[in-house]
Amino acid sequence: MTLEEKENWENVYYRMEQEGFHYCFESYSNFTEIKDETFHKLRQEYLLSAKQLENYIKRKYNEAQDFDEDDE
Repeated sequence: MTLEEKENWENVYYRMEQEGFHYCFESYSNFTEIKDETFHKLRQEYLLSAKQLENYIKRKYNEAQDFDEDDE
């Protein structure tokens, strides 16, 4: 690991702690300075899973709003 890589990883860790995990990886940065395929693959998978969960919850919420107690 080079000094630059060390500093980049320390920055990712610091941002994750300061900004919050989700915001850090969704909105704060794409971290293009990190040259690690596994990191970027996992980050993309995390964001996809988070979006899928969000959509699922919204769909269930909409179903709940459409629910009529007479439907039981």
